[in-house]
Amino acid sequence: MSWFPGAMSCKSKVAPSVDFDHSCSDSVEYLTLNFGPFETVHRWRRLPPCDEFVGARRSKHTVVAYRDAIYVFGGDNGKNMLNDLLRFDVKDCSWCRAFTTGTPPAPRYHHSAVVYGSSMFVFGGYTGDIYSNSNLKNKNDLFEYKFATGQWTEWKVEGRLVARSAHGATVYNDKLWIFAGYDGNARLNDMWTISLQDREQAYWEEIEQSGEIPPSCCNFPVAVCQDKMFVFSGQSGAKITNNLFQFEFKGHIWTRIPTEHLLRGSPPPPQRRYGHTMVAFDRHLYVFGGAADNTLPNELHCYDVDSQTWEVIQASTDSEMPSGRLFHAAAVIHDAMYIFGGTVDNNVRSGEMYRFQFSCYPKCTLHEDYGKLWENRQFCDVEFILGEREEKVLGHIAIVTARCKWLRKKILQARDRQKQKSKLECNEESDESGSGSQKDSSGRSSRVPPLLEVSIREADAQPFEVLMQFLYTDKIQYPRRGHVQDVLLIMDVYKLALSFKLSRLEQLCVQYIEASVDLQNVLSVCENANKLQLDQLKEHCLNFVVKESHFNQVIMTKEFEHLSTLLIVEIVRRKQQPPPRVYSDLPVDIGTSLVQDMKAYLEGAGHEFCDIILLLDGHPRPAHKAILAARSSYFEAMFRSFMPEDGQVNISIGEMVPSTQAFESMLRYIYYGDVNMPPEDSLYLFAAPYYYGFSNNRLQAYCKQNLEMNVTVENVLQILEAADKTQALDMKKHCLHIIVHQFTKVSKLPNLRSLSQPLLLDIIDSLASHISDKQCTEMSSDI
Repeated sequence: MSWFPGAMSCKSKVAPSVDFDHSCSDSVEYLTLNFGPFETVHRWRRLPPCDEFVGARRSKHTVVAYRDAIYVFGGDNGKNMLNDLLRFDVKDCSWCRAFTTGTPPAPRYHHSAVVYGSSMFVFGGYTGDIYSNSNLKNKNDLFEYKFATGQWTEWKVEGRLVARSAHGATVYNDKLWIFAGYDGNARLNDMWTISLQDREQAYWEEIEQSGEIPPSCCNFPVAVCQDKMFVFSGQSGAKITNNLFQFEFKGHIWTRIPTEHLLRGSPPPPQRRYGHTMVAFDRHLYVFGGAADNTLPNELHCYDVDSQTWEVIQASTDSEMPSGRLFHAAAVIHDAMYIFGGTVDNNVRSGEMYRFQFSCYPKCTLHEDYGKLWENRQFCDVEFILGEREEKVLGHIAIVTARCKWLRKKILQARDRQKQKSKLECNEESDESGSGSQKDSSGRSSRVPPLLEVSIREADAQPFEVLMQFLYTDKIQYPRRGHVQDVLLIMDVYKLALSFKLSRLEQLCVQYIEASVDLQNVLSVCENANKLQLDQLKEHCLNFVVKESHFNQVIMTKEFEHLSTLLIVEIVRRKQQPPPRVYSDLPVDIGTSLVQDMKAYLEGAGHEFCDIILLLDGHPRPAHKAILAARSSYFEAMFRSFMPEDGQVNISIGEMVPSTQAFESMLRYIYYGDVNMPPEDSLYLFAAPYYYGFSNNRLQAYCKQNLEMNVTVENVLQILEAADKTQALDMKKHCLHIIVHQFTKVSKLPNLRSLSQPLLLDIIDSLASHISDKQCTEMSSDI
């Protein structure tokens, strides 16, 4: 299998940006290597600031991206409102005033600007003379700026849209969408839209919103990702929060993104703030700056829309970090974010431009892959018999024993019993050696081991299945929040988590239940917690009931009349004499994650449960069928259609056998998604996503990045050897180029003496080709 690309490109690219259908590994797009120059991932770079003779320092302005330029419009310089239009060329890193004709919008700030087609549209904002504090008012006018001609045109539009500033605006489905803002008297949370296709037919239309609509707010950003609009924080008076909301354009439905699934100790959402920016790139939202409780933070927060998790991006070590600021503006061009201006410390306006380099690796599918293994129930080798009704749930020994020590012990006990039983049967029926065998399609005997039966009397099927889902995916699908039956189900799961000593699942359950307790269900939850002896949850419910704003409403309900006498007494006493609050400085045990458990399993914890032997150049490496099948369609197809009779599989990537070190790197990726490896391993594994049918080309993308940026004088000889072995001609040529130009340093490396004779001849040949006739003459004269 010829797998290495034959063409070399000089195009600058930090990481692959690939359209990929995650439902089918066959759609992995093949990547080619590109050599130099590169921008470091997650690097902040300070670009030339805007000179005062071009345009003033400013805040409360807008920026938009069009082709390879950033356009800055309006804002204020601390003394006056502005209406100039500046252009920053991202290739030349140069500033100029954009060419304009016609009548521009009046000077303004806190307006909005979007790009549609080959035009920029500016809507609303605050106008007037801030120096004399006169003629100040909000606007609802709409202007178009054509990039090709520089022409400004005002759209005269019908509709009752309230004038506003500090609102949110975006373009979707050929329409401009306006949300919330400030009308001069109050904050808003209405939504309006207008078609941008035909100026003559355009009119404002109010959108009827439903769902969990954000509170009235202003000075917030909006961003569109995966066909949804997102709104984060903003100024909402007493209601200001750090909630993230998403709006579905099709149904006009708002949803508050829950945070109950975020474990204590995991990265929380950013602090509540206003005057910040948020942009979308790939499957992520990036939040920067703003005023957060009287501070100006400069961390860059990233939200993964797929996994619904937050993280703080660690900037590269060579970054030039921007200081904290508010009322700046941000836009995305290609794979980088540009931030301009804003108000920094001491109310100073900034004219700085910063560039941030995104990473755009395909997402990690580890949790999804194991989740599909659970859903499909293929290759199951254990059957749990649950509760008094003896309901049956199938599973995989490898996953269960990796994640839960309590169930691991149960499985080992059941396996010992099964061995004893088989031994007795063998003694009694030694003449029936063929029992338990079946013929495969080729007529050969292929022994199919029976399912291991594990009885767990203390668990019922429904909560146990939720627990199993957690073992495979590290999360649980939360049911409808607040519905009594669903909350009671998670309480049963919590009880199992306590029994099975699954700290991580305990925390998830507690956070869900505490977030779900409300006036309608608190008494049912409290009674069930009392019955199951879940003291922490009972304590939470009692404290909820006796709150001043809750107590009268709760005790007037029918449910309170039917509450047990002991609980009524507890509630009354707690209301009369609340117990002192107990604060603990002890860290919360959040348990181990799926990644941590699978790492330990590969490193030795799962050795006694291995059920397949992988042969690398004749050397055996024990592994686990279920894990291999979950992560690789190659192994899944092999185990489904034909399982080798001797339980051994030869490992190669096409016709090439990877090094032992590279193979271990691939196993780390398969078991727990690790992508850290030496560059020479990346060369061996560059084609692995194809050959082994991984869900996407994440591993290949990291290999590509690793090879492009990490070939150094110190490791160039190892990579040269790997490139020669894998017939990676581009990389071999690149390594020889480095060796020739750095030969003084390379010649001192001890590995040079251990190279094969053909490789040494290749180096000599490259050196000879590089040396000029003049250098040859000089060398001859020296001799």
